[in-house]
Amino acid sequence: MNRFSPSPFSRRNFLAGAGAAAVGVSLSAYAKKGWAEEPKKLNVYNWDTYIGQTTLQTFTDKTGIAVQYDLYANNEELFAKLKAGNPGYDVIFPSDYMIETMAKLNMLMALDHSKIPNLANINPAKQFSDPAFNPGLKYGVPYMWGTIGIGYRKSKVQEPKSWKALLDDSTHAGKIALLADARAVLGVALKYLGYSMNSTNEAEVQKAKELLIKQKPSIKAFAPDSGQDMLLSGECDLVMEWNGDIISVMAEDSDLAYSVPDEGTMVWTDNVCIPSGAPHPENAHLFLNHLLDAQVNAEIANTIKYATADKAAQAFIAKEDLENPAIYPPEEVIAKSESLVDVGEFTPVYDKAWTEIQAA
Repeated sequence: MNRFSPSPFSRRNFLAGAGAAAVGVSLSAYAKKGWAEEPKKLNVYNWDTYIGQTTLQTFTDKTGIAVQYDLYANNEELFAKLKAGNPGYDVIFPSDYMIETMAKLNMLMALDHSKIPNLANINPAKQFSDPAFNPGLKYGVPYMWGTIGIGYRKSKVQEPKSWKALLDDSTHAGKIALLADARAVLGVALKYLGYSMNSTNEAEVQKAKELLIKQKPSIKAFAPDSGQDMLLSGECDLVMEWNGDIISVMAEDSDLAYSVPDEGTMVWTDNVCIPSGAPHPENAHLFLNHLLDAQVNAEIANTIKYATADKAAQAFIAKEDLENPAIYPPEEVIAKSESLVDVGEFTPVYDKAWTEIQAA
């Protein structure tokens, strides 16, 4: 697998030299198109290791806009950071269900599509061009998508065909890690039990909670987006992780592999949005357009090893990645899987269950 750096890239470490792009000396090509004049600044809030190595620098070189780049670990952290008011971010990367939640609370700015001509590069499939969680791409543009599955060490574990290996089996006690993500973890527990990942049945969520509490003595950690590192180091033999994270460490250790359980999984789509109160909305639109440039987007996908929603970018993506089912899963996997949606007033039930799991 082609890689741009000897250091591991995972979904979400970040190269110190790219953490904040230096101000470029070239004049913005976009400034000639009648954009409102703003300070040459942009404040980005993104998942860890979820950008290309050159993305920020090429944006600065193209526009003269300096990027301040901050990181978060999960959707809940992002939401909590902005719920009390935007502290100054211009661009954020919420997942599917979180867009719904934030839009309902007026936490997102409606996009001006006329300022994002590269929207034409988006895959026309409905799941990307007109998703249920963001109709008409009103509040964000699709970025990357993928699955959650099981990363495992082949010399220690037979290929896990079921979520049972993580959630209902003590064979590998102390060598298991789950994500530190409430909806994802409760979602796969619900899926394993035969329910919807978006269940609004309190009894079903309670069963998922009880399953996880029962399994907790076998769980080494609820990892904040670092399960792939625990797998690579040998701390764990089985981890619940984002597919791109496991693919990144598979490139460093041939004893590692990735599996999507037979019950199905969570298919996620992350999006790029402009939060309400963004201090530099014009610059933010420029950045969204930059991310959708075919070659820019391909450099991101080739670096972080996730499937992109940018159809035009596929012409520049490594052939082995396009043919890798761990990155671009087959239709039969998608058919058995679900995307998370906002469960509205039922959300406190999930929050309470998660708090009880963590406290157990």
